[in-house]
Amino acid sequence: MCLLTYLPAGVLPDTDALHNGTSTNRDGHGFAIVAGDQLVIERGMDGEQVIAAFERARRRHPDGPALFHSRYATHGVTNLDNCHPFEVGRDVRTVVAHNGILPASVQPRQGDPRSDTRLAAEVYLPQIGGLHLRQTRLRLERWMTPFNKMVLLTVDRRFKKQGFVLNEASGIWDDGIWYSNNDYRPLPVPSWLTTARCRITPPQWLETVAGLERCPDCGTPVDVVTDVECLCCGRCFDCDERPSVCACYTPPSQRMR
Repeated sequence: MCLLTYLPAGVLPDTDALHNGTSTNRDGHGFAIVAGDQLVIERGMDGEQVIAAFERARRRHPDGPALFHSRYATHGVTNLDNCHPFEVGRDVRTVVAHNGILPASVQPRQGDPRSDTRLAAEVYLPQIGGLHLRQTRLRLERWMTPFNKMVLLTVDRRFKKQGFVLNEASGIWDDGIWYSNNDYRPLPVPSWLTTARCRITPPQWLETVAGLERCPDCGTPVDVVTDVECLCCGRCFDCDERPSVCACYTPPSQRMR
């Protein structure tokens, strides 16, 4: 369910990690970089092209914080308009990107093509108070719940910093870069494929499922139309969590226990 990456000032991207994220989250990509008193922003549907553009732009502008986002669509149509990051209101000085599923109050109604994050950025965030205030950002974290993470970049001088990670503790710091979840890691080959009982070798299996969806945790083939959880490891495809901490419903595997 999306991969959100935050790079502090002076940190260059791990492009292998970004490519791992785009392989699982294929519904659009985007980045923002603080470059002096302005934001450099680009979005696109092709992961490789956006990563290449991000790497070039980051090398030109390494001195401010940056973010990269790869989308796994849960609400709204899959198009360029729903690619993160989004301006907060109509303020071009501040953008946000998000990982998770936001509360029902900002989920689009039938016929609304916008994603939940885009709705939040356009409607909800401008109404909750100044994001430059710490208490407002803390209130936003509580409203989102720890299952949601958000990165805010700004060149608005009212802010004390230019980059903020909301619900930072719910993500992962790795070699100086923050990731919203473990989608930045390479997909492992499932252990059951290497056992004597498995008649298909890992290379053959990878060819068999090439182009199909796979569970980001264990690599098991999944039918994204009908499957709501991984039948192998139990990962929920709605909230991106294991059954024991699923945020949106109790998967069938848990109900049977």
